[in-house]
Amino acid sequence: MKVNVDQDRCCGAGQCVLIAPEVFDQRDEDGIVTLLEPSPAEDLHAAAREAAAVCPASAITIDDHQQ
Repeated sequence: MKVNVDQDRCCGAGQCVLIAPEVFDQRDEDGIVTLLEPSPAEDLHAAAREAAAVCPASAITIDDHQQ
C-alpha cells in the first residue's frame, strides 16, 4: 500500500489524524495534512483506507499496487 496526500486539496478537517494518527498529522500553522508514513504497515491499512474515505476534500488517495 502506498498513501498519497494532496496538500493543495486539503481543507484541514483533521479526520485523517483522528482515524490514523500513525499515518497522518497536521501542520501547526494551518492544519494541512502531512504524511507521516507513506507505506504503512499492514495493521494500519484499514485505518488509512477509512481516512481516505472520510476526507471531505478527497485529498488522500491509496494505491494498493505499490508496496
